[in-house]
Amino acid sequence: MRICKLGEEVLREKCTPLAESEINDDFRKLCEEMFETMDQADGVGLAAPQVGIAKRFFVVTADDGVRRVFVNPEIIKTSSEIVPYEEGCLSLPGIYEEIKRPAAVTITALDQNGKRFTLDAEGLLARVVQHENDHLDGILYIDRGDPDFKEEVTDQFKRRAERAAKKAAEKAAKKASLEAKLAAKAAKKAAKNS
Repeated sequence: MRICKLGEEVLREKCTPLAESEINDDFRKLCEEMFETMDQADGVGLAAPQVGIAKRFFVVTADDGVRRVFVNPEIIKTSSEIVPYEEGCLSLPGIYEEIKRPAAVTITALDQNGKRFTLDAEGLLARVVQHENDHLDGILYIDRGDPDFKEEVTDQFKRRAERAAKKAAEKAAKKASLEAKLAAKAAKKAAKNS
């Protein structure tokens, strides 16, 4: 699966809840693909909008190694203790910033089989759950940090996207030019042979 990068609209959308009818074998297969994508990218969490799906679910494998799926999650309690931690994101590769979040949370959600569960999380798991849950509301971790850093990172990704678009346009133009030359050559050969 392709991971969406900062600047793509889906990362800023407020995602819609999954209907219970959508939690089926196809959904479970999609979750497995998300786990594989997350693992290949050396991540610990991956939210649906990060793979272009504006639905309220995410997958997590934090420091305890347990693979968890959170469908229509809701954080129902946070600790008063706030702790800083350097966060990164698969949608902002190579960019890290210290972000302050509650040290522990209680979250309720459905699992990949549609069964309701409640989880008390602390440490890295609590941080990952909060980070991924933010994605479902179109919030990125840079929104929770230094505004100047956010602006700098946003500009950097905008320039990257512009360079990529320019390269793609140049490549398409070269391909079209080559195809036109080949078509002209074929037409000339056909006219010569007739």
